[in-house]
Amino acid sequence: MRSYLTVSGAAALLLFAGALPAGAAAATESGDGADRNFTIEDPRITESSGLAASRAHPGVYWTHNDSDDGPHVYAVDSRTGKTVATITMSGVGRPRDVEAVSVGPDGNLYVGDIGDNLNGGWDHVWIYRFPEPKELKDATVRATQFDVKYADGPRDAEALMVHPTTGRVYIASKNENGGGLYEGPARLTTGSANVFRRVGEVPWVTDGAFSPDGGELVLRSYFSARAYAFRSGRLGADHAVRAPFQRQAESVTYTADGSALMFGSEGERSDVVRVDVEKDTGGNGSRGGDSSAADGGAGDAEDGVGGTGGMSLTGVLVLVAVAAFFLTKRRRGQG
Repeated sequence: MRSYLTVSGAAALLLFAGALPAGAAAATESGDGADRNFTIEDPRITESSGLAASRAHPGVYWTHNDSDDGPHVYAVDSRTGKTVATITMSGVGRPRDVEAVSVGPDGNLYVGDIGDNLNGGWDHVWIYRFPEPKELKDATVRATQFDVKYADGPRDAEALMVHPTTGRVYIASKNENGGGLYEGPARLTTGSANVFRRVGEVPWVTDGAFSPDGGELVLRSYFSARAYAFRSGRLGADHAVRAPFQRQAESVTYTADGSALMFGSEGERSDVVRVDVEKDTGGNGSRGGDSSAADGGAGDAEDGVGGTGGMSLTGVLVLVAVAAFFLTKRRRGQG
């Protein structure tokens, strides 16, 4: 979404430019072939808010703009950063605030028109679903539109995840005091609202992704990421995952083989950064490993917004910049 971080990002970067290790900005040099760091080259994609690894086309990632772009979804090849297909959805209304995309085990793409800049001003949001194209080319496809409501009332959200084995859809809401994980019905239906029910508590979340086996759920925010064990539709033990610092951290997905996490951001020619997943010998599941760009972030630190752990110096400096921006904005509004 268009947020205060677009404005405060410059201040934050100035604050901790000296804290970045040498080579932290080298976002396109790790990995070989597909699923490596890449830059989204398409000038139409300026607000990439969601990211999903293709199941049908290795090395291809689906993304979309946040808003004001119409019913479009783009397939980007990680080998080149170029768009290889533009899909236009028909059979749906005008998208309001598209924030997430996920690929389900049924071979369908699920697009979450779930943002709410009014923080609960809309009594329902939408999910669009269409089959992942077998051939990568520009096309118009008929999508199914599902109405979504929350059992405990409207709210803002930016993360939609489809479980890779059950096919059940989950949404993580976004709130400055922390959000909730919401579980959809076993099957989405048309003709009436699909009610999502709160089943867990999460920090401030801008996107999320299930591991390919469905045993772990990674949720990212502006400054960090956490992985949760996921069993029987409920969150379990969690741990920090190393995430890169990005100008407006918006998206995350696993690679199709589960070997790495891909972190994306908004902006023109935005970078998608690969962070290898390493198994934790302590029995806590997988953890994000090192990457050329990952060490520049607040990796193991909590957000301080809905988080529970300590904060690194980098994270503190960034939050100071954000807090200063908010304070200035409020004072101007009162003047």
